[in-house]
Amino acid sequence: MKNTIEPIGDDEERGELKRVMGPGLLLLFIVGDVLGTGIYALTGQVAAEVGGVVWLPFLIAFVVALLTACSYLELVTKYPKAAGAALYTHKAFGIHFVTFLVAFAVMSSGITSAATASRAFAANFSTSLGLDVGSFGVPLIAVGFIALVAAINFRGVGESVKLNVLLTVVELTGLLLIIGIGLWAIAGGQGDVSRAWTFEAPEGGGAFWPVVAATTLAFFAMVGFEDSVNMAEECKKPSKIFPKVLLGGLAITGTIYVLVAISAITLVPAAELGEGETPLLKVIQAGAPAFPVGVFAVITMFAVANSALINMMMASRLLYGMSREGVLPASLGKVHSARRTPYIAIIFTSLLAVALILFAGGVKELGGTTALLLLCVFAIVNVAVLILRKDKVSHKHFRTPTILPVLGALTCAFFAGPWTGRDPIQYVIAGCLLVLGTVLWLATVQFMRTASQSA
Repeated sequence: MKNTIEPIGDDEERGELKRVMGPGLLLLFIVGDVLGTGIYALTGQVAAEVGGVVWLPFLIAFVVALLTACSYLELVTKYPKAAGAALYTHKAFGIHFVTFLVAFAVMSSGITSAATASRAFAANFSTSLGLDVGSFGVPLIAVGFIALVAAINFRGVGESVKLNVLLTVVELTGLLLIIGIGLWAIAGGQGDVSRAWTFEAPEGGGAFWPVVAATTLAFFAMVGFEDSVNMAEECKKPSKIFPKVLLGGLAITGTIYVLVAISAITLVPAAELGEGETPLLKVIQAGAPAFPVGVFAVITMFAVANSALINMMMASRLLYGMSREGVLPASLGKVHSARRTPYIAIIFTSLLAVALILFAGGVKELGGTTALLLLCVFAIVNVAVLILRKDKVSHKHFRTPTILPVLGALTCAFFAGPWTGRDPIQYVIAGCLLVLGTVLWLATVQFMRTASQSA
């Protein structure tokens, strides 16, 4: 049966978002979100940890993400609303403070990723055009880019997702190009396929802990699938389409990551791949020296632009959803009468992204902190799905085998721990963010209490 869009009049009457995303657009949204900046920058860092078996940490990260994705599937098909992890935490535990911190952690991870991607976009933009913009130029270009993303986000999810389709196709083309060059080189006897089975620890010793450390890096490349649940209220028949689309999207991205890693290590030795911040560019130069380097630089720029767009869409929808649940002020849930988009939430998240661009730095540290925060959130979501089994709903929904959320909670908690070799600065940044979240929670409670007394 053909899917139908809910009448706009009904949306306006209830103040809900417009349902415009079918399975095709949702699949491209998920694939585009997961295939963000991570794989373009992290392949070399992973190779520096484990040598030739660079594909293994990506495969393990895929399995860990898949466990949590199954928990998300049960919850998003059970509660097909915006807000994602924060909504599930709210329903499972009913503790305002815990819900607020989870919402803040997820929002922070999205905005931090978007701000980092914006700075990367600005740097690539100035470099590709040969511009000498100085130390202040890159942040200003990044702020201008975030403003453009906000404008697209405000115009409507239909326009945002259409642009996501274009950007996803471009970044997917870049990765397929890497895979194609690798396969062509292997077929022609170029490179060394045996490297893909060679483990090399940076300081010698066993394989377990270096692989664990590399997986914490690779996991950053797998995050993004969780953003899609925040778009549930703008999907057609979310309870029906989400399982196949989300699992299909993860399978596609996981396969691409493994093939990219094998192609990269076949053409470029691990030691060389681990140097610098453009590992895939080295693969292009080694396997197809005649290919114009500038073209691949533009593809990389499009990839990080896509990450920024999707993360800002997610963050604004999360705030909208939580305001509807009464965890945040109602003003953040206001929907524009003409565009049917959460314009106050878009403005708020965009201003926060600008602040991060202007005053925060360290792409590697912020990226690691993003993964750390999300691993903690994922552990909570895996526990929440078990608690909410007692909450019955009237419609059919996906149900994951009980063992999967148990394994998901354990693996996420394990990879979030300091024993993984994670840089201590990431815990410092995460701690500062949570302190800021606590301050904002106190301010929110006071604001809502004052508003209630004034009513």
